[in-house]
Parts: sequence; structure tokens; C-alpha cells
Amino acid sequence: MKLRITQISSIAAVIMAAATLSFQSCSNDDKVVGPDIGVRDSLPTLQSIGVSTLISDSGIIRYKIIAEEWYIYDKKDPQYWSFEKGLFIERFNENYEVDAFISCDTAYFYNQKSLWELRGRVLVKNLKGETFKTSLLFWDQRAHRIYSTAFMEIDGENHKLSGYDFNSNEEMTDYVIHASKGQFPIERSTLSAQPGHANTTPKGSL
Repeated sequence: MKLRITQISSIAAVIMAAATLSFQSCSNDDKVVGPDIGVRDSLPTLQSIGVSTLISDSGIIRYKIIAEEWYIYDKKDPQYWSFEKGLFIERFNENYEVDAFISCDTAYFYNQKSLWELRGRVLVKNLKGETFKTSLLFWDQRAHRIYSTAFMEIDGENHKLSGYDFNSNEEMTDYVIHASKGQFPIERSTLSAQPGHANTTPKGSL
């Protein structure tokens, strides 16, 4: 089974179930309370602290999700989920080794738009072993695209890239980055016979 960034949507449903079970409800103990708040759009409808869960597929553990805090604001316009203290997702292979992951300092999910917004130190590793580093990343589930206008660094086994205006498919395997610079391996046969001149066309294409 291939890793798809789109599987976060099903994972989010599991996070929702876990958070519902740990929902902080009011008890009958006497507590000092403040005055009633007339406008509730500034308050989360659901709050969960310390979300950590494992997700299995066909009886095999495949994912681990960690979020220190998770809030749902369904009275705001637009509605959104908030992971202010970060979100971390790992994917395990059949040997229970981590072969892909997503992490960020802060995450928001706008459920009405099916749009994820990852901020801070955003780090993604795909199944090809490439790592993507940026400060801002959007995932549009409806358009099946991942994009960013912020500076992006891409590290692969045989190449390094950096630039702006990143646009990719959901697997982050077919992507375009503009105003880019990078390093690629060069075949010896492409070197010019004259010293100081070389054909720097990279192997493959992006």
C-alpha cells in the first residue's frame, strides 16, 4: 500500500473519535466560574489534550499520530480545527520501520474547504526518501494538490533543490518548484572536452 498524503483525511476521523472519548466535560464538583459568555465563537467546541494513537490497516499497525493539543472551532467563520502545538504523523512499513512522515509546529484544517494549512517548521518525507522543508504548506483535498508560496528545500538521494512557488501532486512525487537552484549528478560523458565547460543538464526531470 502506497503512502498518500490524502490518507490524513481518514486518520483525522480517527483523531476525532479519540478526542471525543477524551472530551473534557464538566463535573459536579464546585468550581469558581466566570460570567457567562454571550458570543461563543471564540471558544472551542471540542478540546483534547495529549492525542496519541496508532492506526492499523488490515490488522497491521501503519500510522502513529501525535498532537499535544487539538481544538475544534465550529462556531467560527470559517470553521476549523487547530493544532497549535504541532502535529506529527508517522507511517510504518511491514517491518514496523518509519518510511514516511509529516511534522509541523502548527496545523489548521478548514473542514468546509477541505484545506490543510501547515506552519512553522514543516517537514515531510515521502516514500522515495525525499525530504521537504518549508515554513508554510497547503494541502487542498478537493483539488488533490499540495502547494506553497514560501521558500522550499528538497533533499533527495542524488539531488538538492530550493526555491519558491512549490506545486505538487498529493504523493509529493510529481512536483514543480520555481526560482530554483540545486545540485544534480552529472554523467562523465556530458562533460565538455574543454576545461571549465560542462553540460549541467540534470538527469531526469521534475
